[in-house]
Amino acid sequence: MTDRNHLISTFLSDTPWQDWTREPLAGDASNRRYERLRHHDGTSVVLMDAPPDQDEDVAPFVEIATYLRDQGLSAPEILAEDRTNGFLIIEDLGDAIFARVMRDDPAQERALYEAATDVLIALHDAPMPELEPLGPRLMAELSGLAFEKYRDVIREETSAEHLARFTNQFEDILRRTIKGDVVLVQRDYHAENLIWLPERTGVAKVGLLDFQAARAGHRAYDLVSLLQDARRDVPAAIEMQMMDRYVTATGVDEGSFRAAYTVLGVQRNMRILGVFARLGRDYGKPQYVDLIPRVWDHFHRGLDHPAMAPLAEFLHREMPVPTPEVLDRLRG
Repeated sequence: MTDRNHLISTFLSDTPWQDWTREPLAGDASNRRYERLRHHDGTSVVLMDAPPDQDEDVAPFVEIATYLRDQGLSAPEILAEDRTNGFLIIEDLGDAIFARVMRDDPAQERALYEAATDVLIALHDAPMPELEPLGPRLMAELSGLAFEKYRDVIREETSAEHLARFTNQFEDILRRTIKGDVVLVQRDYHAENLIWLPERTGVAKVGLLDFQAARAGHRAYDLVSLLQDARRDVPAAIEMQMMDRYVTATGVDEGSFRAAYTVLGVQRNMRILGVFARLGRDYGKPQYVDLIPRVWDHFHRGLDHPAMAPLAEFLHREMPVPTPEVLDRLRG
């Protein structure tokens, strides 16, 4: 980190923010870290530190942020960049994270979810940028992490045969249900990556973060991310209301959309099971293991949909229930 601090100082030395005070901000599950740079008059910006030698790259963040801002959405403005060393100075959207606002004022919950859903409605009506696809094979492989880092660790065995069967059959299910036009999917669109900006108007009231892994994918993907949140309980009534709001506003076929929403929920929650298990077991971050029971509930509920029938019995049998003993093992 000493070398990174020297590089940061060098980067800042040629900017207007070189003498501003620096304070750490909470990071995420990646290798990126953030600092708030503050002037004595209270003005602030955010420094993103994304080490290239740890597979981080600021270029996708810059490109997607620019695209989102061009659509009238509130992604942070890029104020300065050093792509070679992995540094950005970005607009500070503040601390009114959706999850925090709803915790402090539960009466705002529905309004915030409506605002977040309206962002997706607007974004999905915008012209598509050129992006790599988030297709059925890739999604099936990503979900396989639940076998490698969750199931196999708990059972203390590996089974390439089980993983191959799951991947191939799940790819078939995804191909049958994930159809239609593609949109930009941010992939981590949830209440801890959204900032409430009530002083702005329309869809710009929602500040956007953590979109650098965006791909071209199905319309339902980010709605699943928002409403089947791994980090907070979203009331079932709000989940249904937001799905209805999206379907009504976009005119998509409701039956097909709901089937895709459910299958993508299984896909996404299986991947998260694997990611959180890996973070706990391999990276010493047990706080993510504590979130697994909620993710499991989302995953388990999705298996009841007819679209999942070809794999439901197999997954019920192969995926261990996250009992307290199981969770202790995943904490390492």
